[in-house]
Amino acid sequence: MNLAPSPTPSLPPVDPHAMVVNCVAYSTETGQRLRDITIAEISEVLKDKNNFVWVGLHEPDESLLERLQEEFDLHELAVEDAHAAHQRPKIEVYGDSLFIVVHTAQAVGGKIEFGETHIFLGRNYLVTVRHGASLSYQPARRSCEQSPELLALGPSYGLYAVLDFIVDNFLPIVREFRSELQELEQDIFEDTFKRDTIRNLYELKKELVTLRLAVAPLQDILNQLMRFHPSLIRDDVRLYFRDVSDHAARINEATDTMREMLTAAMSVNMSLVTVAQNEVVKRLAGWAALLAAPTLLASWYGMNFKNMPELDNGYHYFIAATIAIIGGLFFVLRRAKWL
Repeated sequence: MNLAPSPTPSLPPVDPHAMVVNCVAYSTETGQRLRDITIAEISEVLKDKNNFVWVGLHEPDESLLERLQEEFDLHELAVEDAHAAHQRPKIEVYGDSLFIVVHTAQAVGGKIEFGETHIFLGRNYLVTVRHGASLSYQPARRSCEQSPELLALGPSYGLYAVLDFIVDNFLPIVREFRSELQELEQDIFEDTFKRDTIRNLYELKKELVTLRLAVAPLQDILNQLMRFHPSLIRDDVRLYFRDVSDHAARINEATDTMREMLTAAMSVNMSLVTVAQNEVVKRLAGWAALLAAPTLLASWYGMNFKNMPELDNGYHYFIAATIAIIGGLFFVLRRAKWL
């Protein structure tokens, strides 16, 4: 009997080209796109101080990040965070570079999914690393290339374009949340109670809380970019970061407003359910009172064995009195809206 361990099946190699979305060299003199380069050519391109490199990665493996660490002299702690993902939004300074973590959101299959983008910014490079649900930053890159006079400001303008693209992608999600909230508000005031309504309200509130956790820290990051790091952020670019900060503040305010409306909607929904239950209890109590009156009279009068109702005309008077009492109770309860 062979007890030797079976060989572990080898995993298929990951195509590095699938992880490297873009690797492009630009000129800071003209803002023009020079050419697409490989990771191995980065060091050679950066020997010219008038060039900078913009690299876009999507869920890279550890070996690729190590190569970028060597090319750009990135700090090992920042590289470790970029590989692990699941980081909180933050901005950290490592020597002459910045490491920024922001959360992203994307509508997938009718649901909102969240991801992360890790950004390395140096004097002559910009590296974006996408994890999870996130759209490609190629539209932001094309927008920069269409304005070479602004791209000549360097990597800090590319950073603005990426952050502006991320914040702008939150706007349609906020509009979708607002329309969904309006539909749920209509369901709240329907006559029939729907269990799914309160469940959808809770799910929407949970997604709004997650969205707020993604947007709110962006304001602190943008405030730092507007005020500090003069060696990396050009003064001409700070105005653009202020515009992104205004958009982020507006989204944050809209999120807070909808969260308050959702809390009120959930309270109103529960109040309406309680009112509906009280109405049912009142109607049941009213009908119970109508049934209790003849039951009480019949049981009490029927115990008179000396003068049975059937032996004389008193039986007809008993029926008339019972109907009169029931009619009076019905009138009083109907007027009080218990029936």
